[in-house]
Amino acid sequence: MKQNMSFEVLTGQVTNYLQKLSYSESRISQYHSAWKRVARFMKEKKIEFFTANVGDYFICDLIGERSYDDIDRWEKGIIQCTNVLTEFIETGVVKHKRSQKFRNLKGDIGKTMQDYIVYRRSCGIAHSTIEEHKQRLYEFLVFLENNDIQNINLINHQILKNYANQLIFRTSHVRYRNLSVLKMYLRFLYDKEVTEKDFSQMVPKSKRVKQPKLPSIYSKEEVEALIKSIDRGSPKGKRDYAMVLLTARLGLRATDVCCLSFDHIIWDRSLIILNQNKTNSKIEFPLISEIGDAIIDYLKYDRPKSVLSYIFLKVNSPYDRLNRTTLSSIITFYLNRAGIQYKNIRKHGPHALRHSLVGVLLQNKVPLPVISEVLGHRNTESTRYYLRIDINSLRQCALEVPLVSQNFYERGGF
Repeated sequence: MKQNMSFEVLTGQVTNYLQKLSYSESRISQYHSAWKRVARFMKEKKIEFFTANVGDYFICDLIGERSYDDIDRWEKGIIQCTNVLTEFIETGVVKHKRSQKFRNLKGDIGKTMQDYIVYRRSCGIAHSTIEEHKQRLYEFLVFLENNDIQNINLINHQILKNYANQLIFRTSHVRYRNLSVLKMYLRFLYDKEVTEKDFSQMVPKSKRVKQPKLPSIYSKEEVEALIKSIDRGSPKGKRDYAMVLLTARLGLRATDVCCLSFDHIIWDRSLIILNQNKTNSKIEFPLISEIGDAIIDYLKYDRPKSVLSYIFLKVNSPYDRLNRTTLSSIITFYLNRAGIQYKNIRKHGPHALRHSLVGVLLQNKVPLPVISEVLGHRNTESTRYYLRIDINSLRQCALEVPLVSQNFYERGGF
């Protein structure tokens, strides 16, 4: 999104977007009321353009020394409306559900954390990653406050060790991410000469051992049963059917399916061309008739009226695009309807269907470079991860174990 735009232009664009999602006029007026407070704040501080950092600055000023849980409900509403501006200016979209708390990084140490967030934003880090960093730094800030540490230079090896120890009952992933973000933050402070010592070297290492897990797959028969369980007589069913086909037949990632737009489909060439959300690399898929017919059926009869370019929209107002977690829930629903067992055995999201497609390709002896191209991998090394699911081919690689001579046992080989 363009950053240097007047506040009036920005709020006008967000208003248009909300109207496209069929937000009610009363709800939009609530946004306008909150944005007026932001505008007054910017005028008082002589700030010309709204940015994500300005949004945080305004919210911190609104909350003051209070915690988020202590502020009034109407103030939380203002924070929500401000976060809508931040999300739109960083991502170009607005999510309907917004229950995320604002992490108030207050005090002298909190100010250094805010400076770190500003720096990370300047590096072009994704909005979701910025929010993750805020959350993990907030947890560390609360820990320091509980230990009466108000100055960043009072941190020492024991303090950091105690913080790591309190994470012992969290999952290995959470522990790893908390310590990783903390290490980057402390390194930033040392590089900017905020701290005299490089505290990042004192952060205990996380002993997370990431074991390679066998990809979850479903048989060809199970995938067909899943697809057949979808009721195509309803608007939701038509939409779900087309989305599941894109995942099962082409192996598209969930985010790419949800973000699929009209510009991505080249009807006269029977192609789907897009830049993958994960890698930002271009990829082409054949628009097979089964998928093309399903998309046309949905667009022609049951897609809600909307000027948004996304093909798949929510069934109920506001008619925004779906997200990957929703697609995961959709697939889980139809797995249950088809009576397919997966609990405590296999994962049950869109990626499992992507894995299953690879399983079919391996059974059909499709060369690895071709599979890599289908999956949109930049090199075949990423695709080798899936070779472990081709059990039949692996059996052919097995070597016979030679018999142990009887003399070995007789002379006490054990």
